[in-house]
Amino acid sequence: MPSDESPAPAPVSPIELLGRVPYGRLATSMRALPFLAVARHIVSDGRILLRMHSGFGYHEACDGSVVAYGADNYNAASADEGDGLWSVQFTGPAEIVHPCPEQAELFGAAPVSANGEPFAPAYLRVDPHFVTEHTLDFGASQLVRHAA
Repeated sequence: MPSDESPAPAPVSPIELLGRVPYGRLATSMRALPFLAVARHIVSDGRILLRMHSGFGYHEACDGSVVAYGADNYNAASADEGDGLWSVQFTGPAEIVHPCPEQAELFGAAPVSANGEPFAPAYLRVDPHFVTEHTLDFGASQLVRHAA
């Protein structure tokens, strides 16, 4: 007997989810204090390449250290369409790199400024050793906006 239900979509890997949003947050510590920094990312050869403003010095604090990089779709319209919310986090060593021209092009246009300073890019590569994914599924009829 044929079913009216369509098959469930194939699961999407965390690295594929990362490709659905352009920005995320880098977490590590600098002088024993934790910090978060916004970064633009691309995925290349299973590794995450980050572009951030060099003027803050965060890239230097991360070079050779284990970092966490996370992204989510919490502000995306897909949640309104019943697709649910997700967040992914990748943990692994980071190192300063210089992307090849093809990789640099994938980042797209850089910001003009960061905190009023001209934007000067710095690039990090994160080799993910641990991956965490969390999802929130509201279902189309359960989504409630602006709930306290």
